[in-house]
Amino acid sequence: MAHAHPLDGVDLRPRVQRALDDHLAHQREVLAELGAPMGPLVDAVADLLAGGKRLRAAFLYWGWRAAGRPDDEAAVRAASSMEVFQAAALLHDDVMDNSDRRRGRPTAHRAFATQHRGQAWNGDPERFGHAAAILAGDLCLNWTDELFSTSGLPVDALTRARPEFDRMRTQLMGGQFLDMLEAVVGWADLGYAERVERSRTVIRYKSARYSVQQPLLVGARAGDAGPGLLAALAEYGAQLGEAFQLRDDVLGVFGDPGHTGKPAGDDLREGKHTVLVAHALELADEPGAELLAASLGDPDLDEATVEACRRVLRDSGALARTEEMIDAAARASLEALGSAPDLDDVAAAALAELVVICTDRHL
Repeated sequence: MAHAHPLDGVDLRPRVQRALDDHLAHQREVLAELGAPMGPLVDAVADLLAGGKRLRAAFLYWGWRAAGRPDDEAAVRAASSMEVFQAAALLHDDVMDNSDRRRGRPTAHRAFATQHRGQAWNGDPERFGHAAAILAGDLCLNWTDELFSTSGLPVDALTRARPEFDRMRTQLMGGQFLDMLEAVVGWADLGYAERVERSRTVIRYKSARYSVQQPLLVGARAGDAGPGLLAALAEYGAQLGEAFQLRDDVLGVFGDPGHTGKPAGDDLREGKHTVLVAHALELADEPGAELLAASLGDPDLDEATVEACRRVLRDSGALARTEEMIDAAARASLEALGSAPDLDDVAAAALAELVVICTDRHL
C-alpha cells in the first residue's frame, strides 16, 4: 500500500533533490581539474542520490520543525546531508557484503569492475571496483560534513547539533564493524536470548540510530528543542529505528525485488545474523534449524533453498514473532510522540505518518 509521504505536503523531496544536485554540480567543478576520469566517480554517487524516499532527510527536517522552527531552505540543505551520509553507508556496505545489485541496478563496485573490463585495463577488475567504490563512499563522508556545515543554518544552531551529528557518524562505523564481527564470530555458543540481544545491538548502531533517531535529534537540537521534547523524540526515534530495521530484515528475505531493488534472499547469502534468524533457530524443528544454519552465509544459495528457508521462517513462527516486535516498537514510538511536550502540531502529524511509512509491509 502506498502512503502519502510527509515530505510531499511541503514539497520537500524535490527541494532536497535540488540541494543534492547543486552540491554535486559544485563537486564536479572541484574535481574537474583532475580530468575526465572523475566523471564516473561522481556519477556513482549521483546514481544513489537520484530519487528515493528521503526518510533520513525527513527526520532531520521534521526534528527542526518539531522544535517550532519554520520551513527554511537552510534546514532543507542540512537535511540533504543525511542522504549523502546514507550514500556513503550504502557504497561501503555493498563492498563489505559483496552485493551485486542496489535499487535495481548494479552496485557501484560492480559497475566500476565492468568499466575496467570494458577498457581492458591492467590488474584485477574486482579489486579496482572495490577500491573505486570505497573512494566514492569516502567522498560522501567528506561531502556530508561540508553540506551540513555550509547549509546556511545559524552558527548557534550548527553548534548545538554538532555533537549529535558527530556521534552519528562515529557510531555508524562502529555498528558496521559489529555487523561484520557477528558474521565471523558465529552464534554456536550463544543461547536464544543472547542471539536476539546481540542482533538488536547490531541493528541499533548499524542502521536504526542513524536512519531515524540521530537525524531527528540533529534537527531538533539545531532547532533548540527543550530537554523534555528531546527525550520524547529520542525514545520515538529509538523505537521506530528498531522497527524500521526489523522491517528491512524481513524484506531482505521476503521482499519483492521490484520494490527493494535487491534480490530476495541476499541477507541469507550474506549470512546476516538478524533477529528473524535468531527466532527461527530457536523455534524451528531440528531439520528446519539445521537447514537454516547450513544455508546462512552460502553465497551460492539457489532460489529453491532460499524458498525452503522462507518456509522455515514462516512455519516456525519466527516471521510472526518478528512482526509482533515491529508492531510493538511502532506502538511505543507513537506513545512517545504522544507524550512529547511542546511539540509542533504539523511536525507531530508528519512524524506519526513516518511511523506508518517506516513499517509498511509492502515497501
